[in-house]
Amino acid sequence: MSGKPIKIPGPDHPITVEHNPSRVVVKLGGRVIADTHDALTLREASYSPVQYIPRKDVDMSLLERTDHTSHCPYKGDASYYSIPDGGDRSKNAIWTYEAPHPAVANIKDHLAFYPDRVDSIEELPSPEAGQF
Repeated sequence: MSGKPIKIPGPDHPITVEHNPSRVVVKLGGRVIADTHDALTLREASYSPVQYIPRKDVDMSLLERTDHTSHCPYKGDASYYSIPDGGDRSKNAIWTYEAPHPAVANIKDHLAFYPDRVDSIEELPSPEAGQF
């Protein structure tokens, strides 16, 4: 155990994680880095919502793991990836919680992208279920 304090989301610092019904596509340099119908939207306190994309829907061959780490008392320890094709701008562009705290356990095996380190994170309407 790291000995770092674990904080539980609550009224003073709410965190919600919900399935995003939209298709989420991340692009950089004209390439699709991620494309999913299974994103999770994490809303934390007053921060902007963050799209967490399942690892299976990210082109991991375009990413390079870095030694950079950070810690959030609410979510746990984050590991980072860069996108070499994006140059310096895309260093540590992606973070992931590989062993998140129980309150946000469903973001395990998901990646999140800094919007300013990629060209776009688009939320596109998904066809409604039941329409053929």
